[in-house]
Amino acid sequence: MTTDAESGTSGAPAGAIPYLRMPKHSLFETRAARLAALAEGHALGDYLRFVAALAYAQHAALARVQVAPLPDTVQLAHCQEHGLPPLGIQGWARDPSWRSALRNILAALETQAMPAAARATIVRLHGLDDAELEGLADALLDVNPQCPDQAAAPFVAAALQVYWTHMATSLDVSAIGRLPTPGLCPVCGSHPVSSIVRAGTAEHRLRYLSCSLCNAEWHVVRIKCAFCDTTQGISYYAIEGGPGTVKAEHCAACKSYLKILYVEKDPDADVVADDIASLGLDILMAESGLGHRGGLNFFLLGGSV
Repeated sequence: MTTDAESGTSGAPAGAIPYLRMPKHSLFETRAARLAALAEGHALGDYLRFVAALAYAQHAALARVQVAPLPDTVQLAHCQEHGLPPLGIQGWARDPSWRSALRNILAALETQAMPAAARATIVRLHGLDDAELEGLADALLDVNPQCPDQAAAPFVAAALQVYWTHMATSLDVSAIGRLPTPGLCPVCGSHPVSSIVRAGTAEHRLRYLSCSLCNAEWHVVRIKCAFCDTTQGISYYAIEGGPGTVKAEHCAACKSYLKILYVEKDPDADVVADDIASLGLDILMAESGLGHRGGLNFFLLGGSV
């Protein structure tokens, strides 16, 4: 593992930086393709292919989501005034439509090849009533690494992501304010999976944190801890000899790290897919005693916030 410095230069002029990027409807399909590509020859190939199948099912489920309730103008204005996420995981009443998304995902996966344990979990989830499913969702959204049903977590998380992503794509960027805590999603208040340095004319070399739940992205300046907001003691670690697409941004002050992806290194990089595929970097960070992982990936609950 190597460490290096980081350049924070951005191609966007001051005052022209887009603060918020809402997810695209093609997000899950693109993620699935990335997961499938990364699986080839990878030590975690079977698991990456499983999550790819899950992402393809998410893509199909997103297309079938019925119109879910959204905050009205009064609620949106209140959230902007008080620095609250309008679709907050604690403040927004979850609509039952997320359970329909879950059932669509489970039905799509029934035709896919997968481990016997995963198939048994699908059968079990089909047998749960609404109250039991809501209980699983509550446990997951409490960001509890010791979630009582680890086997069900990827499926429940996939459905919740579809539901929250659908709502995020239905909101206007201008309706979303900034939170007093820059490390939480301004749309739903969730933790980021990781950060990603974008490429392109309007966003060249700009860093965005990517939400683990609604898939929105929000701008945070580079060489700055996403959790304690310091600009001191920031260092970057990568696997020696690797392409440098994924690094660990480590903060000496709060002893945490968040992965950072570089689109200019690989235009197909995806925060969830590349996070799973770079699990070896998490292992090296843990073995080096460099602090705890700060990002939340619902498909890697053993290494979450």
